[in-house]
Amino acid sequence: MLPLRQGIQDRGDLSHFMREAVREAKKAWLAGEVPVGAILIDQSNKIVARAHNRCILDNDPTAHAEILAIRQGAKVCKNYRLNGMTLVVTVEPCLMCMGAIINARLDTLVFGAFDEKSGAAGSVYNLSDDGRLNHRLTVIPGVMEKECRQLMQGFFRERR
Repeated sequence: MLPLRQGIQDRGDLSHFMREAVREAKKAWLAGEVPVGAILIDQSNKIVARAHNRCILDNDPTAHAEILAIRQGAKVCKNYRLNGMTLVVTVEPCLMCMGAIINARLDTLVFGAFDEKSGAAGSVYNLSDDGRLNHRLTVIPGVMEKECRQLMQGFFRERR
């Protein structure tokens, strides 16, 4: 694992931010959305954006937590490039979200549970390490993996 900004050196520090992402995911669950939450952190480890899935609520197939957090962060920073920032998300991002993460030039992606069906940060695809793309980012998987996986499993078990 590459060294991160001062203040985020270990999984304990990352767990603090993942707990915030889990809070967002629970909001999605309560709204009937797939429980994915995301937190965007700036270089001083301040949360600049938080979001959860809103595809159903917004009638928008692109309203994934990651996309919404990136949009909020870009507005706050008044820049479409989010250099040096970290995105913390409860579930491994899909292809669409990884495309946005790469285009936003995020520095680091932290996620909880792997998505063996559509994950694009190491499971099914690995866009973060594709040499054909012009941006690379550090990926830290498995932070609070059990809790994040149980959240998803509980949601889908309840819906069956």
